[in-house]
Amino acid sequence: MLQSIRNASQHWLGKVVLTVIFTFLIAGVAIFGVEEFFRGGSSSTVATVGKTPISAEEVRTAYQNQLQRYQAQLKRTLTPDQARSLGLERQVLSQLITEAALDQKTTDLGLAVSDAAVLRAIQDEPSFKNANGTFDRVLFYQTLQRAGLNEAMFVREQRSVIARLQLADAIVAELPVPQAIREAVHRYSTERRSAAVLTLAPSAAGEIPAPSEEELTAYYDNNKASFRAPEYRSLNLLVLDPTAMAKPEAVSEEEARKVYEANRNRFGKPERRTIQQISFPDEAAANEARAKIESGEKPFEAVAAERGLDPKQLDLGTLTKSELFDPAVGNAAFALEQGKVSEPVKGRFGTVLLRVTAIEPGDIKPFDEVKDEIRKEIALQRVRDGEFDKAQDAIEDARASAKPLAEIAKDRGLTLLSIPAVDAQGNDPSGKPVEGIPDKETTLPAAFRADVGNDTEALRTKTGGTIWYDVVKIDPSHEKPLSEVRDEAVKGWTQAEIAKRLVAKSKELTERLEKGEAIEAVAQETGLPLKQVADLGRNQTKDDLSGDIVERIFTTPVGKAASAPSGDGRAVFKVTAATVPAFVAGTPSDRQLVTSLRTALADDVLGEFIAEVQKSAGVNVNQTALRRALGGEY
Repeated sequence: MLQSIRNASQHWLGKVVLTVIFTFLIAGVAIFGVEEFFRGGSSSTVATVGKTPISAEEVRTAYQNQLQRYQAQLKRTLTPDQARSLGLERQVLSQLITEAALDQKTTDLGLAVSDAAVLRAIQDEPSFKNANGTFDRVLFYQTLQRAGLNEAMFVREQRSVIARLQLADAIVAELPVPQAIREAVHRYSTERRSAAVLTLAPSAAGEIPAPSEEELTAYYDNNKASFRAPEYRSLNLLVLDPTAMAKPEAVSEEEARKVYEANRNRFGKPERRTIQQISFPDEAAANEARAKIESGEKPFEAVAAERGLDPKQLDLGTLTKSELFDPAVGNAAFALEQGKVSEPVKGRFGTVLLRVTAIEPGDIKPFDEVKDEIRKEIALQRVRDGEFDKAQDAIEDARASAKPLAEIAKDRGLTLLSIPAVDAQGNDPSGKPVEGIPDKETTLPAAFRADVGNDTEALRTKTGGTIWYDVVKIDPSHEKPLSEVRDEAVKGWTQAEIAKRLVAKSKELTERLEKGEAIEAVAQETGLPLKQVADLGRNQTKDDLSGDIVERIFTTPVGKAASAPSGDGRAVFKVTAATVPAFVAGTPSDRQLVTSLRTALADDVLGEFIAEVQKSAGVNVNQTALRRALGGEY
């Protein structure tokens, strides 16, 4: 059953169901807590599909999960405005509405998944099987515990997921793929073309004289947008950085050594041990087995075999102490001599005997080598635990009393960063990046949303600091006069004139080829380089032919000529041949095509089905509740 779930997850619906459901279950509980999550938190309803509600808690959880994924991919924090510009709330709500629509349809159809089916699905899940390929209850509970779930929660969600995917499978199972579609795709993907190509470099345009004043003025007037100066802003920034406030020299060696002794494994490679384990139903059975091993009556492996374990199942792996899930097992294993068998250990999941077969010694850096690093960490933590908040509150109080940042910085002995002029991309008027702006991707958008004299909100930095900013002056975007951009305008006019002449020349050559002149004769007369290219495929570059030229070759009939841009120049070509391999149904490539097309068709069918379910059931969204669920403005 879960194999079907994994197969279904390859198409659109499966991705929606599994991503949303399991993201909610595993990632969401870390944010809002397991019990709160499953109780639904707030009683407010953000949306309904038919009679199926979408709670505010579901929306908050899904939104936070999606936001965290984006931030991890972008490797930076997103502001609420940035998240909104990405359409995060629309994506989340769309996913939840899709899920609710499927729930509503399964309810309407009276579909239900039996206890036996859910149990079978769980027992068939490879993640819960041991090395023998059988369901391992201990492994099952360990997995749920790591995810912060209990058995009842997991079974309930499995039942829901299975019902949705069974409904989806019933809709799209074995969709036929018409042969006409397969033939069309085959022709499109396998067609190959040949062409003869003349290349017109910029030099083919001839000598370009300097533009007259009238020509240059006309070009400038028609392209004023290219000569606009961006908006520049003058800013004052006050940065409170915990790292800058920290005073490592005030941390004593004794304090640093205590931290070192309590966290030795952080400063190098900790000891690792290869550990074997045999589980027993009770302590008496474990003692009996240990006595046999110690007396030599039975080796460790033989006892394991009696317990139904093969040699591959004996090893827990080569692990550090902290990597062992059960503290009792970890303490016992790391107190053993190599090759010795432990006394019975009462762990979280039963009584076990342990044996250590190999020990990799740790390699910990000496205290003197890391003491400076430790002092910095202690000093930074002290700042974060008290000094930073006090300093931040003091600055906020000063801001509330309308003190300018320059005065606040002077009073508190902080450095004020004054930026005379910066554009939204972080460059100065000369086009060079302005150095020293902290968290540019957050600070600059905020500064360019504010106005002179605005009471701006403080910004948080990636390192846990705070930035206060004032907009001192705004120099609006404006058109630069021709006198200021004359050189740029001359350059632009010259490039436009070259392009114009090349277009005219390529049009002349194309007309000659269309009238029947041989391309070889045209090349010889004009002195242009001629190249014969073959085996061109769609959407593929070859040699120095760009994708645009290849695409134009495929839109031009065989025997016809045309031209296309080629870098700074142009290319004039004549299509000389086109070949398409015969379509043969049932070949490996055709079967592969059927599989991929069936997936695409299934996506379309499922999309239409879900849209129809939503239409017939009715979708209602409470915008006020949505804004409230996402914390007001999102």
